Amino acid sequence: MTRQDTGAPPGGSWGRVTVAGLGVSGVSAARALARLGAVVTVVDGGDGERQRETAKSLEGEGITVRLGDGATLPEATELVVTSPGWKPDSPLFLAAAEAGVDVVGDVEIAWRLRRPGAAPWLAVTGTNGKTTTVQMLASILTAAGLRTAAVGNIGTPIIDVVLAQGQEGAEPYDVLAVELSSYQLHWAPSVRPHSAAVLNLAPDHLDWHGSMQAYAADKGRIFEGNQVACVYNAADPATEELVRAADVEEGCRAIGFTLGTPAPSQLGVVEGILVDRAFVENRHSSAQELAEVSDVRPPAPHNIANALAAAALARAYGVEPGAVRDGLRAFSPDAHRIAHVADVDGVAYVNDSKATNTHATEASLASFEHIVWIAGGLAKGATFDELVAGARGRLRGAVLIGADRALIREALARHAPEVPVVDLDRTDTGAMTAAVREASRLARPGDTVLLAPACASMDMFVNYGMRGDAFAEAVRGLRTAGGEQGQ
Repeated sequence: MTRQDTGAPPGGSWGRVTVAGLGVSGVSAARALARLGAVVTVVDGGDGERQRETAKSLEGEGITVRLGDGATLPEATELVVTSPGWKPDSPLFLAAAEAGVDVVGDVEIAWRLRRPGAAPWLAVTGTNGKTTTVQMLASILTAAGLRTAAVGNIGTPIIDVVLAQGQEGAEPYDVLAVELSSYQLHWAPSVRPHSAAVLNLAPDHLDWHGSMQAYAADKGRIFEGNQVACVYNAADPATEELVRAADVEEGCRAIGFTLGTPAPSQLGVVEGILVDRAFVENRHSSAQELAEVSDVRPPAPHNIANALAAAALARAYGVEPGAVRDGLRAFSPDAHRIAHVADVDGVAYVNDSKATNTHATEASLASFEHIVWIAGGLAKGATFDELVAGARGRLRGAVLIGADRALIREALARHAPEVPVVDLDRTDTGAMTAAVREASRLARPGDTVLLAPACASMDMFVNYGMRGDAFAEAVRGLRTAGGEQGQ
């Protein structure tokens, strides 16, 4: 029913491999395959200082690098390994298809490199919450005494982790917590996790996938071949539909999570307690207490949902209830995810720069009562009418920055015309300082100034982390100028 690749392609040799992109995953794949005997060529359309430095390092290891041309397929290529961001219709991949050459991603290579008895994968995807959920899951697994790592679309490249397990003297992992993006899943046809979760589905990266249907289909690949549990969001029927469509191992179960009282085969919340009615002896008449809502930080609704999904995967792997509680208590969220920066003159300043799409921003806006909203950036094909209409009653004001801010401004005009809007006609990094100052003028004591951009950051910043750092630095500037000490 499923193809379980655990090594090189048929014939026992990796042959001539072309790696697309000089990013972290591309470099990892190039080095790993070269060590395994492949003849590796890396292609990248860039030719800047960073690319040249990386190319020099790789060439010192016997790897050929071609800069300034990411479209031409090197002669005699037998396999193309792509970095996640390269679009399926990239000229390089069209040339590969014409030549009958397979294109796969670094996650697929990692799966093929697994040795017999290798650590199983507990995998997570979704439009939002992937990183937090995987980190929660790793914390729970660690609390259970298991050796684990959070890998994939987070932290150490997954190829490096898998290869390290094959080295003499390496301590083996018991299980891996794996974050998988829609890009990675698109290029990973053979991956078959022990159990997996789809947290939610909302329009995102449609410019890459081409349609919502194609985006959802790639997310749904994570359920293929699951052995024990397919975890879905009971509040998001599209995630359950992906479970129904999946080809899984005999006996694999559909496990839901909900912020309400759980039905049998679900995890949920009862009177402030996270409970399990899925992995208990009699799920029709009993439930197992796992943790309290107060054990989840921050205890915002979407983050409680993340905790339930992480708990479901851990329980599917056989983790005891006490380890779920201990792991959630030990977990601290990363920066830029609803992170309280400071209180200045009675106003809270919160950094949620990771909210790079409307679905994440909707959850962020729902976490506070009165908000001055800083938003804008690259919309990635998104629309903002539904988001603005839903948040209208919470908005004290809005400050807009970035290349596609007009789309948000127009949605505000249509659905919240009474909300004051400051439109900063700037896309330089210094615009964040101006945005924070304008937001501070609109805010009243008791309000929250919330950076939840609903857009990607690359029009102004290298990544969302740098955008969040700029926000925090601007808030610190307010405090230096005479605001009260932040908490």
